[in-house]
Amino acid sequence: MPTVPLDRRIVAVKPITVPAPGRGVDLTVKVTAPLSGPDLPVLVFSHGNAWSMDGYEPLVDRWAAAGFVVVQPTHLDSRRNGIGWDDPRFATVWRVRIADLHAVLDGLGAILRQAGDLETRADRDRVAVVGHSWGAQTAGTLLGARVLDAEGVPGEDFSHPAAAAGALIAATGTGETLTPFAAEHLPFMRPDYSTMTAPTLVVAGGRDQSQLSTRGPEWFSDAYHLSPSPKSLLTIAEGEHTLGGLAGEAVAETTDEDPARVALVADTISAYLGDALGLDDAAWAALRDAAAAGDGGWSITSR
Repeated sequence: MPTVPLDRRIVAVKPITVPAPGRGVDLTVKVTAPLSGPDLPVLVFSHGNAWSMDGYEPLVDRWAAAGFVVVQPTHLDSRRNGIGWDDPRFATVWRVRIADLHAVLDGLGAILRQAGDLETRADRDRVAVVGHSWGAQTAGTLLGARVLDAEGVPGEDFSHPAAAAGALIAATGTGETLTPFAAEHLPFMRPDYSTMTAPTLVVAGGRDQSQLSTRGPEWFSDAYHLSPSPKSLLTIAEGEHTLGGLAGEAVAETTDEDPARVALVADTISAYLGDALGLDDAAWAALRDAAAAGDGGWSITSR
């Protein structure tokens, strides 16, 4: 597989508080970026359930080394906030997650000012949103996806004009096959991808069997198949939900520990966003050529 040169030193700044009136808990973010270099694209990352801005270093550090300014908010469902399934606040956490990403994008200038000299080095005209698991559904709404209500009626349009492209890792599929637990506790897990028009890379694992759906791993490719083009799909045949350990090395929920798999996910997203944001198409073209050779247990399709 072609790899992105990782010869840049990176720096992280945290915590930075972002104004979020009425949230109840301060919204804080971590910013990770190359130590030097101009015109850096921005990537806003939404974590999976219970994580925080301190997770996903294997992904984030690799993106920063590839030239991105990465902003990671800590959502309300983070373990550090103690809001579990039975907490009455949990029913609206999905909306607060979306509001968090809007607050980050709306306040991006102030965030960058508090992170050293990034206000002058970041390219705020090239912004992407990325998420994993629940974070993928959250990020997808900023790219145009909506949430269906119990009657199947699409809800509000949460898209954000600054989100020019994105990547959804292990994104929730459609809601018709939710398990009883998911239907009771996660009724918002009913995405409508028909309005997700922004260029998006969907990443799915061929062995990702969710306990929230009665369907198989193909559930996680709905975001690709049910949304309008332009879209691309990275399928990793042996990948499970953490795709090698995206959230960190040797974390408890990783069932398929594989650092090379994590690097593949990180580098494919970097390459895709570099192309989608009009920065450089060479890395993405090389990855597609490597996938076409069919010798790595992964594939890329586009439409």
